[in-house]
Amino acid sequence: MKIGVISVQGAVPEHLNACRAALDDMGKRGEVLTVRHLDQLRSVDCLVIPGGESTTISKLLRKFGLFDEIIKMGSEGTPIMGTCAGCVLLAKEGGEQAERTSTELLGLMDMAVDRNAFGRQRESFESPLTIAGLDEPFPGVFIRAPLITKAWGGCHVLSVYKDQAVMARQGDLLALSFHPELTGDARLHRMFFDMV
Repeated sequence: MKIGVISVQGAVPEHLNACRAALDDMGKRGEVLTVRHLDQLRSVDCLVIPGGESTTISKLLRKFGLFDEIIKMGSEGTPIMGTCAGCVLLAKEGGEQAERTSTELLGLMDMAVDRNAFGRQRESFESPLTIAGLDEPFPGVFIRAPLITKAWGGCHVLSVYKDQAVMARQGDLLALSFHPELTGDARLHRMFFDMV
């Protein structure tokens, strides 16, 4: 299995390490690659879009010629996991903040998001989350996190925090408001790899 992590901006090293740890936990062989170029993108079996700054990541995906190929891959069934900013980019609707900053979304998932809904950096927090498919709570790490404000069509909410959606799945696409790569808990990366 070849796992790609979009490496234009954001929490790249943390996802690379989390992906390797998840492979080890599963006893699977695989390669974890940084993705900045089209040939790298086309070589992977699944893709992680990390947290960071969604407007910047969106512009850099365009600059590096990756934007349209990610849409094509996601539309054709390549598993993609987006965390925090990646969650924002996977959405079809990005709310007022995305419009104001002219953030171009990938539009792969039937959901709307509110960027930075949980506040600024100083309002970051951790909370245990009940997630569909996991037996025990998962440690949710929220840093300037978005909120999934609406899900429709094929998009299904997998976790909520205080009655607000923070994780959703649509086919082989997984969107998380929080940062699983910062927890030392490989279960969500393993869940994602099981989609490949």
